[in-house]
Amino acid sequence: MRMNLPNALTVGRIGLVPALVLLLLDGPQAAASAVFALGALSDVLDGHIARSRGIVTTFGKLMDPLADKLLSGAAFVALAANGRVAVWIVAVILMREAAVSALRWWAKRRGEVIAANGLGKAKAALQTVTIFVLILVSDPGAAWVETLAAATVAVTVVSGVAYALAARHPRGPVARRPVTP
Repeated sequence: MRMNLPNALTVGRIGLVPALVLLLLDGPQAAASAVFALGALSDVLDGHIARSRGIVTTFGKLMDPLADKLLSGAAFVALAANGRVAVWIVAVILMREAAVSALRWWAKRRGEVIAANGLGKAKAALQTVTIFVLILVSDPGAAWVETLAAATVAVTVVSGVAYALAARHPRGPVARRPVTP
């Protein structure tokens, strides 16, 4: 199978994960934020290019969300290791991501793909903003930062529930589409 540009961007985003973790743990935070920004930008670009050029693939539908989860999840874990975010927040986020990934895998085995919905996109955007804030802010314990983190957890959990309902009910809020090659 020949790799198209959106899928190459997805694979490249996965390749950024080790560099991001190393920079978050023991590097200049400006460099860590630049690597994370590159990953976030590649996420926006790969989806836009795939849809606008009509080159959406099953690989992309499955690997793009996984690449997003790896990048964000690794960032949250490294930030927790540095004491910039509470471990319980990271645990809730990672459990939701694992559960939604399992639902997508289960749907794929049934010949379906659970597509992203508005809540999932809001969750991703909020997590991205939260990660940037946690990387760059001088006081991660400030009330406004903790409020942002709490809002991120709330939206993350609610979007996970929406995916679970969609997987259970075919006409739920998340579209089910047949898998295409």
